[in-house]
Amino acid sequence: MPSVSLFDRFWQAAEGQIRLMTIAPELPGATELIAHATALGVRCSMGHSDARVCEAEAGFVAGARSATHTFNAMRAIDHREPGLAAYVLDKHSLFAEIICDGIHVDPLMVRLFFKAKERDRIILVTDGMSATGMPDGTYMLGDMKVEVHDGRCTSDGTLAGSVLTLDRGVQNLIHFTGANLETAVAAASRNPSRLMGIDDSWGSLEVGRAANITVLSPSAGVIQTFLSGRSMIA
Repeated sequence: MPSVSLFDRFWQAAEGQIRLMTIAPELPGATELIAHATALGVRCSMGHSDARVCEAEAGFVAGARSATHTFNAMRAIDHREPGLAAYVLDKHSLFAEIICDGIHVDPLMVRLFFKAKERDRIILVTDGMSATGMPDGTYMLGDMKVEVHDGRCTSDGTLAGSVLTLDRGVQNLIHFTGANLETAVAAASRNPSRLMGIDDSWGSLEVGRAANITVLSPSAGVIQTFLSGRSMIA
């Protein structure tokens, strides 16, 4: 269960380097921990949660400002008890992650998400495991054996992680929703930087900012990558 004292132990062990934390707002002690962590500059994200709307709102009031991989590991939307996922769609100021692979979230739901959320609040994530970028085959996710085939990662037929890459997520967002390249790229760069409060040095191309750059083709294919201004092999 969420515990301020346990968090403080992690905070001390990490020497204050905790930046982002996912928490289920309905759990006892969650709102107190959200408020405590937020006061220390930690971004709290609601997820892996069975929260009702009132519990999601309590998390937001306490300081949570984002949602972790929207729709996945959340209470399903119901017309009488909408839950966290519906709250995320309705709360325009809340940042919201999405795994845009067409597997974890159906393209139709991606389109509904895209229509509901403010463009500068959409964040693309991969939730990628260690097999990302590897050929189809059998891999380990912790102590669990998983099978990767045609972009799908499963354990005994159940989804078990992702092998999505972020460039593919950008391409999928464009394909699924009709988003333009600028909007899709911002969801993978500027928007997460804004959530984390580092957009003064990351997430956009401006003089004096970090020279971490991915050059894309008009179809969002990776052409070249620069890290701290140094060219890397794409």
